[in-house]
Amino acid sequence: MPTFAFTVKTTDGKTITGTQEATNASEMRQRLVEQGMTVQKVAPAKAKPASQQKVSGPYQPNFLDRFQKVKLADLSIFCRQFSTMIDAGVTLVRSLDVLSEQTQNPKLRRIIADLRYEVESGNSLSKAMGKYPTVFSNLFVGLIRAGEVGGVLEESLQRLSTFLEKDVELRRKVKAALTYPVLVAVAALGIVMFLTLKIIPEFAKMFKELGLKELPWMTQMLVDFSNFMVTKFYLFALGVVVFYIAFKMFTRTKFGRRVYDRFVLKVPVFGKLNHKVALARFARTLSTLLASGVPILSALETVAGVVSNEIISDAILDARARVREGDVISEPLRKSKMFPPMVVQMIAIGQESGSLDTMLSKIADFYDGEVDAAIASLTAAIEPILIIFLGFTVGFIVIAMFLPLVNLINGLSGGGGDEKE
Repeated sequence: MPTFAFTVKTTDGKTITGTQEATNASEMRQRLVEQGMTVQKVAPAKAKPASQQKVSGPYQPNFLDRFQKVKLADLSIFCRQFSTMIDAGVTLVRSLDVLSEQTQNPKLRRIIADLRYEVESGNSLSKAMGKYPTVFSNLFVGLIRAGEVGGVLEESLQRLSTFLEKDVELRRKVKAALTYPVLVAVAALGIVMFLTLKIIPEFAKMFKELGLKELPWMTQMLVDFSNFMVTKFYLFALGVVVFYIAFKMFTRTKFGRRVYDRFVLKVPVFGKLNHKVALARFARTLSTLLASGVPILSALETVAGVVSNEIISDAILDARARVREGDVISEPLRKSKMFPPMVVQMIAIGQESGSLDTMLSKIADFYDGEVDAAIASLTAAIEPILIIFLGFTVGFIVIAMFLPLVNLINGLSGGGGDEKE
């Protein structure tokens, strides 16, 4: 049976493109009209390249998959398109079929094709997604499961899409705030390494030729450091690699991760920003889960795994244990000292009024704004600090290198005057 590509508009004005099999174009057009869509175009589908061919069996991961990533932006687009088609009455299998063809990310395309195979084989969508924990998180799978049980899969997908879009935006803002400091730090390191490996050795050679045996401490320190870097650079590189590996191994332990996460929250300048980002993610995630009908105990367990901070995660798990015993969620959060009084009070009001998900959404919106303000003030404050630091570093090296020459000239000038007298 031939395959036709179509472009339609739903009743709410959204445009959907895809492909379906039909006897002819007229049958395809009539089928779409019966689904309540406005048909814009129906034409025979072009042959697909081998990389986009539909799989006929379960997906077998290949070697390259471990090097490929599925970005949050890709998942957000996937959810938005998926929810649009489900809401328009397109069947689950056919929706997955269309998505597997038009998704740009090759790894996600293969996974969606496998989801289609699993659903066609009788498995639930949430169970099929559970096979890919590195792509679909517990939050993702939990929301899909709640949508399947409640018969509101399109709503769960819409909430997921909105959540992912906001999470992507939050990560983008944080990365943008860190880009400038990182670039300046890299530039400073590059300048220092160039001066250390190329310029300072030339000055040291000149000092030796001039017969300067005793150098100022600043100069001697830089010359010794330059000699070490030139002759034993491999030790420096090995030390950096060993430190990086040791740091990674340390932060993978429970104790090490807690130490690092506590430092992240307390570090000057960036600590408050990290705390606000974690609070925004906590509120947004919990709101999305509760609005989708996920029980609060399951929701808190899922949130504890996605806040990316062990200190805040422990506070959430402690609140979950208290809620299971019949306590309210706000009291253990207040005792943890990790949640500001405003957040605790709004959560308490949300519980009392039965609108906890709405209140959490307002908290998330508030902290999104707080993150924006923190990033703006951080960028404004850190720019002059970095420029001063870079100037001080280069200035220290320049002064240290020319100080022996200045002392030598002063000595010659003084000696010449005495001889004249």
